[in-house]
Amino acid sequence: MALNIDGYTFSLDSQISRRPVRYRNRYGIEMAADLYMAISLDRSLRYPGIVVGPPHSGVKEQGPGVYAQELAKRGFVTLAFDPSYNGESGGAPRRLTSPEIFAEDFSAAVDHLGSLPFVDRDRIGSIGLCGSGGFALNAAQVDTRIKAVATAAMYDISGVKRDGWKNQGTDEQRRALLKSIAAQRWKDVDEGAPALEPTFPSEFDIEELDPVTAEFFEYYVTARGRHPRSVGAFTITSEAAHVNFGAVRHLEDIAPRPILLITGEHAHSRYFSEDVYSRAPGPKELVVVAGARHIDLYDRTDMIPFDKLEEFFLAAF
Repeated sequence: MALNIDGYTFSLDSQISRRPVRYRNRYGIEMAADLYMAISLDRSLRYPGIVVGPPHSGVKEQGPGVYAQELAKRGFVTLAFDPSYNGESGGAPRRLTSPEIFAEDFSAAVDHLGSLPFVDRDRIGSIGLCGSGGFALNAAQVDTRIKAVATAAMYDISGVKRDGWKNQGTDEQRRALLKSIAAQRWKDVDEGAPALEPTFPSEFDIEELDPVTAEFFEYYVTARGRHPRSVGAFTITSEAAHVNFGAVRHLEDIAPRPILLITGEHAHSRYFSEDVYSRAPGPKELVVVAGARHIDLYDRTDMIPFDKLEEFFLAAF
């Protein structure tokens, strides 16, 4: 799947209208998003809406657009957005990652969608892909306008430690991480600019990588999902904000609004969805897609359960 001439990793369906929109979040940052709807949509009526956030380091031209388009074909008005400081959205320094602001970005997307005269403000839901899954849940914990929240291949970024992709860090490791970030802040002060983590490489040798990194590179580095604004490098000092944030600390505040957690049978991230499912009071549903890996839930329209998503949101509204 090579990057199309329009800059997207997927083709626009002939039945669907897509137009760029701009609006601001409550921090005053200009957000860049794409609005999707059926060309045949009668704008004299009001329709349910869904906002879609990208994987951590992803952009709207990748997976979020895939979801937004497919759900627009099913009668929803959808909005796929770039997080603050990333993609075409505003904010400086670039490539900053903030769990609080990324959660706010979902609420800002709801603001914009609900401002459209053909969207029913009482029927707006959200979908978070990968890292946005944790941010979408966090936003729903405090923003009761989000009537239902779904995640796909969810990651809780605040639960990821440097000893691996699982939340296995000890308190000693956590303190060591904070100490290293503090040292990096002094380096940033002396350099006059924040240092970035490594960007995605232009090519890679799969034999030299661990399975999780190899899977991510299969999407972000190859023609399947590569995009010039999705480079993988965040400011190193951003990590401190995630350490103490706890994106899914108050899941009980989402109830009685429903949660749908979609994960893959072979997804390395599967335990994140299972953990949220075990702790959320409900209503809730866990869908495990047979044969699917983590990245397959980014763009594999033959594997992503869009029928279930449609059913879930319509029932919630």
